[in-house]
Amino acid sequence: MTQRALDSSGGQTPGPGEQPPGNSRTSGNPRQAKIDAGAELDPVHPVDPPPPAHRPDGLTTAEVAERVARGEVNDVPVRSSRSVVEIVRANVFTRFNLIIGVLWVIMLFVAPIQDSLFGFVIVANTGIGIIQEWRAKKTLDSLAVIGEAKPTVRRDGTASEISTSEIVLGDLVELGPGDKVVVDGTVAEADSLEIDESLLTGEADPVIKRAGDQVMSGSFVVAGGGAFTATKVGREAYAAQLAEEASRFTLVHSELRSGISTILKYVTWMMVPTAIGLIISQLVVKDNNFKESVARTVGGIVPMIPEGLVLLTSVAFAIGVVRLGRKQCLVQELPAIEGLARVDVVCLDKTGTLTEGGMDVSEVRPLNGSDEAYVQRVLRAFGSSDPRPNASLQAIIDAYPADGGDGDTAGAGRADGGDAGSWAVTDAMPFSSARKYSGAAFTEADGTASAWLLGAPDVLLSEGDQALKQIERLNEQGLRVLLLARVPGGALDAPGAAAEAVPTALVVLEQRLRPDAGDTLAYFADQNVATKVISGDNAVSVGAVAGKLGLAGAENTLDARRLPSDPDEMATAMERNAVFGRVTPQQKRDMVAALQSRGHTVAMTGDGVNDVLALKDADIGVSMGSGSEATRAVAQIVLLNNSFATLPSVVAEGRRVIGNITRVATLFLTKTVYSVLLAILVVCTQVEYPFLPRHLTLLSTLTIGVPAFFLALAPNKERAQPNFVRRVMRYAIPSGAIAAASTFVTYLLARHHYSGAGALEAETSAATLTLFLVSMYVLAIIARPYTWWRVALVAAMGLGFLIVLVVPWLQDFFALKLVGTVMPWAAVGIAAAAAAVLLEFVWRWVGRRFRA
Repeated sequence: MTQRALDSSGGQTPGPGEQPPGNSRTSGNPRQAKIDAGAELDPVHPVDPPPPAHRPDGLTTAEVAERVARGEVNDVPVRSSRSVVEIVRANVFTRFNLIIGVLWVIMLFVAPIQDSLFGFVIVANTGIGIIQEWRAKKTLDSLAVIGEAKPTVRRDGTASEISTSEIVLGDLVELGPGDKVVVDGTVAEADSLEIDESLLTGEADPVIKRAGDQVMSGSFVVAGGGAFTATKVGREAYAAQLAEEASRFTLVHSELRSGISTILKYVTWMMVPTAIGLIISQLVVKDNNFKESVARTVGGIVPMIPEGLVLLTSVAFAIGVVRLGRKQCLVQELPAIEGLARVDVVCLDKTGTLTEGGMDVSEVRPLNGSDEAYVQRVLRAFGSSDPRPNASLQAIIDAYPADGGDGDTAGAGRADGGDAGSWAVTDAMPFSSARKYSGAAFTEADGTASAWLLGAPDVLLSEGDQALKQIERLNEQGLRVLLLARVPGGALDAPGAAAEAVPTALVVLEQRLRPDAGDTLAYFADQNVATKVISGDNAVSVGAVAGKLGLAGAENTLDARRLPSDPDEMATAMERNAVFGRVTPQQKRDMVAALQSRGHTVAMTGDGVNDVLALKDADIGVSMGSGSEATRAVAQIVLLNNSFATLPSVVAEGRRVIGNITRVATLFLTKTVYSVLLAILVVCTQVEYPFLPRHLTLLSTLTIGVPAFFLALAPNKERAQPNFVRRVMRYAIPSGAIAAASTFVTYLLARHHYSGAGALEAETSAATLTLFLVSMYVLAIIARPYTWWRVALVAAMGLGFLIVLVVPWLQDFFALKLVGTVMPWAAVGIAAAAAAVLLEFVWRWVGRRFRA
């Protein structure tokens, strides 16, 4: 690692704009001020004791083994999903499983086994839920290992990447731009090291760190490099303490889950008084056989519970995770699948998203009569000034390698004879997305001192500079242009160094477009999702790249330096334009907030440290797998294959989950509504409850359970809509009311039609036929638009019920036998009138009158 010159105290010579040693920008960071003053941050996390002595070679292998034996290892488990115990607990120990479990035990004692079938169905459903979520957990955990940060640790004088869990107390951990600080420690080496602690303190400004300063796990490097000695590992580290307070599994808001919870809360309130009334009606008021009264009471309570709805939601999410996992997409928080499906604005960072990470130097244009050979020598030396070059500097290194293999043919015979390889780096200023340039100072081969800046031309040049015209023409071609400028006096820390820098050459870079980016942009346009390209590069250049990929509105570019600071005006500018250049990290964050203030659901993609703040604040953050550790840590979705083209799959998966769960939720809640209403009608009229548990188990299986499972997993490209509860209940309430009314009318007619022995069974059969036909029509409506398999699904459910009615042993098993012809045909007629006429009319009227 190339180090900056150190002062006599072991600290660094302050760079331009830096504070003297010991200050570390304390005025803008209360945490740093407390650390410098030696005060405690809080009772749980006091300031560390004086830093340990710096050992440049790190620990020895023997010392590492000793620490492992003592348990001084960073053994905090990575929690990308719930544990197996939590999965079982969440699926088994639910409020409704408790109610159904008690009723099941009662039925096992007082009624035939066929009246206890609902219990076995719940056991099977719960088992399916556990298995599916366990599969999702395995997928998440395996992908988390692939995407896990691999910090570089120096041991025995050799730097190597290891797993985060293998870090031991006292390890020397190296840091570079984008690296996440994985454990607490004390800075041992610093080379213009700037740490962003915003995820811990809320302070947006990066903090300059010097030898002896503390670094906290959860922060990340935005500029410079260095190394720190681990002082707290495992559960003692600051980030680990935060993780124990808030699991990553449930950080994303899920309207689907919160909506279902709201529905279940109201269902419980309705169910309790209704069930009490039914119990009193059947056990006290009616003088029936006790066991049959208990069975019919339980038969009235069980269908009120939409127990399969929660299960089906969990299964749909879990299967979504497994499907996306096969495409190398790590969903760090399950509801993020849903969140991306609701997105209506996607903010993209150009570099690494629309373009591949690498670039190529297409040409170098000397300015102001500069010697091209000398410029190439400067660029070659510049490549050795940063141990962790960004993509732009890496392109220069590739074009002008330190061994002089390429690009130095023109400069081999320079009069002073010096090769760039003999130039010594005396100072370095790593690239920062905030200032838009980097710098390096050298002692040339002949002993001359020189200092150089390399960065954005429109930042380093004055507005009237003639070079800006040719730069603009290059930008219009989609090329990226850097300016190499010489700092007068040869010192980077000279006052006004950037303002007085003398333009020396333009470095023209050609960006590599992602081959699949155009199709992905077209997909979002087709789905009415607005795309905003937000970049730190020149706006015209970014617009040209976006235009090549077919982005609609790519010609509407805006330089973020002219972006209004007022949030409302900024939101207007964001909605009018599609491409934004020269955007600072803080501006990216403000732009996301401005869009959210207009009611937009915003997704932000990125791979660099300059994207972290915006990723954190966006509704959904999406990071590339090759991105910095910091971006992967804050993102809800990580594209491990680094392919922007994976995003449509995530959106489609989310839409499948939300759209299908909304559909099938109507089925479940229609059953709840008609069960509650039937119980109320029975209590009010003081008649026997018409159904035994076996009847409603059969109906639930054929009209809800089986079809809901297939419908929930079917493809669905409908755009996710808000107001889940309203959208579901506006259809479930009238459908349930029509089903209850038509069924109870059939039941009352049957009570007047039948008499004598077996009358109650005949009445129940007629009522069951009506309820089944109405429920089937609700299923048929929900299955629209029809495809061959949807028609086959509905037909198969109808055939299943017909088989029960005609096979003698099934008639006996389910106590279903149609008697005579008058009431069965009357039941069919009532169902036809209720379904074909009333249901169709109500659904269409509700769709027009109560738009969600």
